[in-house]
Amino acid sequence: MNTAPARNDEPSIVDVTRTDDTRIGAVRALISPALLLEEQPAPERALEVVARARQQIGDVLHGRDDRLLVVVGPCSIHDHDQAMDYARRLSAVRDELRSDLLVVMRVYFEKPRTTVGWKGYINDPRLDGSFHMNEGLRLARQLLLDVNGLGLPAGTEFLDLLSPQYISDLIAWGAIGARTTESQSHRQLASGLSCPVGFKNGTDGGIKVASDAVLAARSAHAFMGMTKMGMAAIFETRGNEDCHVILRGGKVPNYDAASVNAACEGLAASGLREQVMIDFSHANSSKKYERQIDVGRDVAGQIAGGDARITGVMIESHLQPGRQDLLEGQTKADLRPGVSITDACLGWTQTEPLLRDLAAAVRTRRELRHRPAAN
Repeated sequence: MNTAPARNDEPSIVDVTRTDDTRIGAVRALISPALLLEEQPAPERALEVVARARQQIGDVLHGRDDRLLVVVGPCSIHDHDQAMDYARRLSAVRDELRSDLLVVMRVYFEKPRTTVGWKGYINDPRLDGSFHMNEGLRLARQLLLDVNGLGLPAGTEFLDLLSPQYISDLIAWGAIGARTTESQSHRQLASGLSCPVGFKNGTDGGIKVASDAVLAARSAHAFMGMTKMGMAAIFETRGNEDCHVILRGGKVPNYDAASVNAACEGLAASGLREQVMIDFSHANSSKKYERQIDVGRDVAGQIAGGDARITGVMIESHLQPGRQDLLEGQTKADLRPGVSITDACLGWTQTEPLLRDLAAAVRTRRELRHRPAAN
């Protein structure tokens, strides 16, 4: 037995806090996905809405349905009642235009930031930097239950890699943003998601990153993650065939016919379907929300001209137009109702005519397709 005393520079008990978690200020308990799903189970009607919408979106992406997929709604959710007011208006128009448009409400809970700022409804539901994330997860899931309860499917951006375990059963369509399309972790996540997923082009406007992401997400992957019981696990995916590219602009807009042609040529060169979704907002509108109307008119013209490669569009829209700053010390009561606190949005009175224009363009495209060829 070695009884030699420990050297002064070799302590017998290692203090791991000297090298681990040195920049962590606090660690708090997080509810498990399984517990949240038990507290807030999805009723059969909601599951039917999600499953049917996923199938229909897949049909659009694979050319079996000639409708236009329209993902429309607030840049980000910050108030349940206002979101439901919007959802009820959208649901009524969706039912009216369902022969031409496949409408999905944009229900975004996580906000990517260039530097810092409010990170979204899940991260900070009280808008005050208190970060009650368990509350945010409950509020987010309840909103999805209520939206689907109207018969209206929901779409969201998957930013955090753990949050899908809490809400993805209620999501009909998902997006991977321009900042994360190149992320291997998000491509792996998309390969295992049960819903169709759109990858936005890179912030520079090039589609190579997005087309590479679609190819990666179609493949099988193995990666580390968290189960619904909150346990670490290795996930093995089978790949997601319902992925596509979203044109959101870059250094210059890329919604015009020439850009659509260039994008489709690039997709074909990669062995992918020649199809795009066009985001009317972000760089395509030069971050001027009113320009979404101009972008929409241009895209509607391309659709009416017979371009079947445009299979979807995205629109940032809220009850009221524009945006407002969330100032330190403000509460929800201090904010103007129905106005975005992130990116500026079209108001509802601007959105509804745009949806009708898109529906009319789809009808014209359909008529052109079925018109007998001239001798």
